[in-house]
Amino acid sequence: MPSSQAPTSTKEAAGFTLHTERLGPLPLINHFIERIGLHDTLSRHIPSDARCSITHASALGVLLRSIIVEREPIYRQHETVHGFADGMFGISAQEMEHLSDDRLGRALDRLFDADRTALLTELVLAVGQRFGVRFEEFHNDSTSISFCGGYRRARGRQIRARTAPAITFGHSKAHRPDLKQLLFILTMSADGNVPVAFRCTDGNTSDSVTHVQTWETLRAVAGRSDFLYVADSKLCSRENMDHIDRAGGRFVTVMPRSRLEDAQFREWLQTHTPEWSLVWDRPNPRYSDGPRDCWYVHRAPLPSMEAWSIVWVWSTLLTLRQHARRLRNIAAAIEEFERLRQRLASAKTRLRGAPRSTCRSSSSWTGTMWVATSRFAASFAKSTSSSKPAVAARAPTRPTARSPSDASTCNGAPTSRPSPTTGEATACTR
Repeated sequence: MPSSQAPTSTKEAAGFTLHTERLGPLPLINHFIERIGLHDTLSRHIPSDARCSITHASALGVLLRSIIVEREPIYRQHETVHGFADGMFGISAQEMEHLSDDRLGRALDRLFDADRTALLTELVLAVGQRFGVRFEEFHNDSTSISFCGGYRRARGRQIRARTAPAITFGHSKAHRPDLKQLLFILTMSADGNVPVAFRCTDGNTSDSVTHVQTWETLRAVAGRSDFLYVADSKLCSRENMDHIDRAGGRFVTVMPRSRLEDAQFREWLQTHTPEWSLVWDRPNPRYSDGPRDCWYVHRAPLPSMEAWSIVWVWSTLLTLRQHARRLRNIAAAIEEFERLRQRLASAKTRLRGAPRSTCRSSSSWTGTMWVATSRFAASFAKSTSSSKPAVAARAPTRPTARSPSDASTCNGAPTSRPSPTTGEATACTR
């Protein structure tokens, strides 16, 4: 039922009254909100006075439920709440009459002034205790949130002794460098994919400088430092890895292609065959009749320049996908060349320097364009094959010398299976 319709209806027939109300998924959501003690935690960190018709904790609870259920803007929360049965949003019918966008805005202001790090840590600990979540392995990643508009005042200014994040230009992971952005950093637990740590930083923040603070937050949540921290290649820096090692932590990260070890291994592959070991063999995750996904590993005899062990990982299914992607790119390039040839062969072409039809026959020009296209396709395939793992027309039964994959540097206990969430990382010992 849309939120604009009446939430209740009554039918009377033969002395029987049927009263219906809209509940949606809110009874289930309210059960878990009550189980983790969200309202009490918000009340302790964001206290309200007697003048508030709706407490800050209740107003934030309304906004949280709306984000989960309806995702309406703040100015439409009053309509959203009235579209459900009384009490479904954690407030009474009398409190619903005092709900407005100004009231929600004041609650958000108090949330900004509160110690949000301590608030989130307390909630995560409550989830771990009441649901038995194990904090033994964490997976970290970040993304950019794009904004349309100028946002000239959002320059990281001081607001009530706190620094607001700056909405500015940076490396856009959504491939929109024309838009300003913020950087969202989220860490999940491997057990249940429960959000454990979150931060919002300036849009031009580099991922490599965020891992130390994130790891310290996770250590406070887990209450120990020997958990396994899994992150992308931005973790692979001497400062980040040494900080975790000195504190007694473990980590798994992907080695960037810019590292010297990567170039040396790919050059070594041209004349040697690594001793690949099968560590994981599973059915195709997408197609039941597709090729199996086999993971092989090879431990490098020499450590990295920081003295960490390197384990090379190769996935047969990833190799096939990369090969198919290269074929699509080559086909698209050939198609573009064909369209360009047709434009150049036209008598009405306006391209500067285009050959005239009186100077060259269309057949000879077509042959020239085809030769250029073939040479481009060959050079394109050569360049892409050197920048990606192996190219194979079918799933190989055994690893070959020309089947490298990306590397992983890490510190921790060896695992029997690579991590499927990272795709190219695995754990190893120093």
